[in-house]
Amino acid sequence: MNTAQNSRDGWRWLLVSAAVVLADQASKAYIARHYGEFEFTRVLPVLDITRMQNVGAAFSLLASASGWQRWFFIALALGVSVALTTWLLRMPRGANKLLSAGLALILGGAVGNVIDRIRIGSVIDFIHFHWNQAYFPAFNLADSAITVGAGLLLLDALLDSRRKR
Repeated sequence: MNTAQNSRDGWRWLLVSAAVVLADQASKAYIARHYGEFEFTRVLPVLDITRMQNVGAAFSLLASASGWQRWFFIALALGVSVALTTWLLRMPRGANKLLSAGLALILGGAVGNVIDRIRIGSVIDFIHFHWNQAYFPAFNLADSAITVGAGLLLLDALLDSRRKR
């Protein structure tokens, strides 16, 4: 196979990443238009849709820092995005689908969140699970894609280690 054929397969996975970015940004735009900060709608006894602005990373990590974290997370996400895009574009046609799907989901999630950080200085989170008075940190579709993508990478590594036995 030549390089042009290999690259074409990677572009298909980039479409998955683009779909994640579009869904993430559309959902955040809807939330921003229809909810004030901390305004919520109860969906289930354990789930609210609640608009929150997260200046930190996952679980509001570094949210109380002095502002440098915004640029750190932007640089980190852009670096990871370039690396993942390069990796996907170099994947041979028909390469491991779990690995490719995981990378594509992580890429889409990273780009979705970095758009918020660049545009508004924080990330819009709105999916908020809780049990009685115990609240899980709010998250968004980009975070979900990153989590599922990481799960796929772990599953791929587990299956790969079993195949090599």
